[in-house]
Amino acid sequence: MFMTLLMLTAQAGCDITVIEGRIETPTATHQAIAIADGRIRAIGSLTEMPDTDDACRVSLPETQTVFPGLTDSHVHLIGIGLREMTLNLDRARSIEDVKLALAEQAERQPEGTIIGRGWIETGWPEGRALVAADLDEVVSDRPVLLTRADGHALVANTAALEASGITPDTPDPEGGRIVRDAEGNATGYLVDAAMGLTSGLVPELTEERRREALRLGAETYAARGWTGVHNMSVEAADLPLLEELAAAGELPLRVANFVVPESLEQLAEMGPRCDDTGLVCHLGVKFYADGALGSRGALLKEPYADEPGTIGLRLLDRDDAMEAYRKAAEGGLQITTHAIGDRANADVLSWYKDLRADYPKATLRIEHAQILDPEDLARFAEAGVIASMQPSHAIGDLHFAEDRLGLERLEGAYAWNSLAGEGTLIVFGSDAPVEQGDPRIELYAAHVRQDLQGFSGEGWHPEEALSRAETLALFTTSPALAIGRGGSLGTLAPGFAADLSIFEGDPFAGPSNAKAVATMIDGKVVSGELR
Repeated sequence: MFMTLLMLTAQAGCDITVIEGRIETPTATHQAIAIADGRIRAIGSLTEMPDTDDACRVSLPETQTVFPGLTDSHVHLIGIGLREMTLNLDRARSIEDVKLALAEQAERQPEGTIIGRGWIETGWPEGRALVAADLDEVVSDRPVLLTRADGHALVANTAALEASGITPDTPDPEGGRIVRDAEGNATGYLVDAAMGLTSGLVPELTEERRREALRLGAETYAARGWTGVHNMSVEAADLPLLEELAAAGELPLRVANFVVPESLEQLAEMGPRCDDTGLVCHLGVKFYADGALGSRGALLKEPYADEPGTIGLRLLDRDDAMEAYRKAAEGGLQITTHAIGDRANADVLSWYKDLRADYPKATLRIEHAQILDPEDLARFAEAGVIASMQPSHAIGDLHFAEDRLGLERLEGAYAWNSLAGEGTLIVFGSDAPVEQGDPRIELYAAHVRQDLQGFSGEGWHPEEALSRAETLALFTTSPALAIGRGGSLGTLAPGFAADLSIFEGDPFAGPSNAKAVATMIDGKVVSGELR
């Protein structure tokens, strides 16, 4: 007979619960942990546990390990839910896979625009991205919009292009690109702001649909072993819904929100705050300085090696950035900016340095920090800028990054160890639904720095991989520090919140070698069960 720890504690009327087994933290491995009133009472050897008659004891199998609660420091929670609610293409390994999935979705959904997300052409046998003609072969009588995994590009079928009024004469919007063939016709591949040309075809995101997507995204994440997220690019409409879910006991995650720039003034007026449950906090605002590397939207100092005619897309200029940054800082909000290319990162670091002079206590982050000029590495620590990075980007991008950048520029790519060596505070995440959002993939990628088949390309700098302890810290203690809760979250020590992620097998060895067993927040099992 199996029962969750919550059930066990409630039935026995225990004041203290002791979990015996392998307890791994970034600094030590322990034999047991004691929990009382949602907090850690003790951690250490079996003899150091409280010796009372009213303690419930759970002995874990030798194959299971307890970790501090894992936090994904860059995620789009509503996107995870919507990916599960629409056509999920993150398993597609070829154009033919996409066609098959699209055909199946068309049968399930006989009317309306077909929406999907998750495809990425890396490693596809066809050696190219999707175009409208591929989708037309499957669905030609109604619009189809399939967003690339990174969220910075989509492919539309011909029906969608026509319904959106995209013709050979349609100009590229500012901050976007309509990819065209040799005759000047749109191929169906739309980058960044150009995706907005199809917005009229996207089903309305009603309040009911938003709530369901957020609930499903949180459940999906808790089931994978995450206890918390830093939720990025959040629309104002999502904030009260998350609070409602938490109040109703339907939010099995801690959620720290960073809103879209359009909600800056609203949040600045309220100021950073947490709800009554302590699960949902509204902390900051997120900006975009450039696009993504895969779609050649990342802003580079020198042209792309495989497309010399472009250096990427600038999505934010200095004057606009500084005005918005100052508003956020005046409101006490954390400030974070998406920057992937070396030029975008260099620019944001310069803007932050200037801002820091007037707001020395402001919390400043850069999301992704993927491609850095080695000369800029030290600037993060010098300006007190947090680097929010995603290990799975590295093991996915290694298949095309050399083509985009050339070998020389890989020296500053995904430079985790180098940044850490400069004293930079790094937090790790996944950027799901851009990536799958699986902690087993993220832990493996950071520690091994190879793809899931054990491959790493020439010049991929294996010295940038991190130790097991360093990796674990960047998913636990560092995320708590980054949001100002380092004194209560992210560490397994007396007085800290009893947030635990429990796995069967070794998650550092990749997804095929481990599975999430249970996720606990404040000493309560919110997903899975303990045996």
